[in-house]
Amino acid sequence: MPSPKPYDALIVGGGHNGLVCACYLAAAGLKVRVLERRTVVGGAAVTEEFFPGFRNSTMSYTVSLLHPKVIRDLRLAEHGLRIIERPIANFLPLSDTQYLKIGGSLEATRAEVARYSKRDAERLPAYYAMLERVAELLRSLLLETPPNVGGGLHDFVSALKTGNRLRKLDMTARRDVLDLFAKSAADLLDSWFESEPLKAAFGFDAIVGNFASPYTPGSAYVLLHHVFGEVNGKRGAWGHAVGGMGAITQAMAREARSLGVEINTDCEVAKVCVDGRGTQGVQLADGRMIDARCVVSNLNPKLLYLKLVGESALDPDFAQRIRNWKCGSATFRMNVALSELPDFSCLPGKSLDDHHKSGIIIAPSLRYMEQAYFDARTIGCARAPVVEMLIPSTVDETLAPPGKHVASLFCQHFNPELPNDLDWDEIKEPAADLVIDTVTRYAPNFKDAVLGRKTFSPLDLERDFGLTGGDIFHGALTLDQLWSARPMLGHGDYRGPIKGLYMCGAGTHPGGGVTGIPGHNAAREIIRDVKKGKFKE
Repeated sequence: MPSPKPYDALIVGGGHNGLVCACYLAAAGLKVRVLERRTVVGGAAVTEEFFPGFRNSTMSYTVSLLHPKVIRDLRLAEHGLRIIERPIANFLPLSDTQYLKIGGSLEATRAEVARYSKRDAERLPAYYAMLERVAELLRSLLLETPPNVGGGLHDFVSALKTGNRLRKLDMTARRDVLDLFAKSAADLLDSWFESEPLKAAFGFDAIVGNFASPYTPGSAYVLLHHVFGEVNGKRGAWGHAVGGMGAITQAMAREARSLGVEINTDCEVAKVCVDGRGTQGVQLADGRMIDARCVVSNLNPKLLYLKLVGESALDPDFAQRIRNWKCGSATFRMNVALSELPDFSCLPGKSLDDHHKSGIIIAPSLRYMEQAYFDARTIGCARAPVVEMLIPSTVDETLAPPGKHVASLFCQHFNPELPNDLDWDEIKEPAADLVIDTVTRYAPNFKDAVLGRKTFSPLDLERDFGLTGGDIFHGALTLDQLWSARPMLGHGDYRGPIKGLYMCGAGTHPGGGVTGIPGHNAAREIIRDVKKGKFKE
């Protein structure tokens, strides 16, 4: 008789979904160990000092999609998490004299929009209502395991339940669902509105982490993906985590440790060990072996199967399809230390105002975004990048010295696969200069206010954080990579193709963003298998 294994579950990757999964498994009585390659847990949701005296969220930089059930179940507020809602959602500087603000209240937004189109201001409530109807359908599916194609009775019943949800919608709502899942964001927005500034404000969400034009079919779904969240019970809102995004994952880690989870950093997994019986554990980069009844991956599926498992252990069709898993969000990420707040030509002033606390979007039209995409496809980098800038120090004084500020810059489009033998290590800083110059065109004091910066190219995102192709979502949110097909038909239920191998990362339903939902759902399936006795030795 083999001796009992020392762990019930090994979590590979200590990002937020891995920590969430570990907490739920430990709460169910399983012995769990988390293995994290970096020196700190949190994956892409961490807070680190990037310039002397200045701290900021290193990668992920804003919060909305973190599910309230995860917040409650993991007692994140009790562990110190506090989230502050933005006073307005977005501020778009459009030119030296024109700007648009979105959020604060419906009436405030309508008044802003009416400066460009009274018709659009009148249409706005109906548009919000349409998005909310479809977002509510999406919310109803978030915490459910997708029906596994080729599965048994349980999956058949699950598919019927989902179909019934759609059947209960009226015809208008069904058409809206089709629009949001199949159309381009631009086509959708063109059918609703006439003013370019408003379409730009809403269309930005369609290209966040999405290497596509807003005119690409299917990009409307990415827009929808970014509106199903909430902050402090207010749906569709966005906010700042006090202490940066690392405050979320540190709270998760505290809950995990309180439940008995072992968390190891500086602990790189080199191989998932597989034999004829299934998954047996992992081998670390230093050669040590750790046995467990199951292994749960929080990694990009491509990284898991092609590097840690290896194609020899996979069905040839599965291996071929995972090689074709689409990754690459064309994201370039920067943190900057500022001596003063940006002074926008269109809304002058260095004194703190609501627009400084918002998501500041530099992308004045859908055509601007499309040109950024075309540039990245042809020459590697957008000549005029799309930039979202947040200045979290406006609401969180722990991040910067008094009177100083930190800014997060999330930039598109920067091709992870550069043409013409260009190399990201060589062009990273010139690309960063381009981003700084882009912001400075709208806020002339910005360049001189920069005291220091930390930049991450798509290649850095892959090397430092395991984001294959620089993909912040662990795989494109296209129709062929969603729901039961995420990451592949037949394995949409968080179970890998090898016994004892599971997936809990953003490469599973419902996809990317700091949600905690893949970790929550994967844990439920693992616990279900434990109860069925599938891990008995």
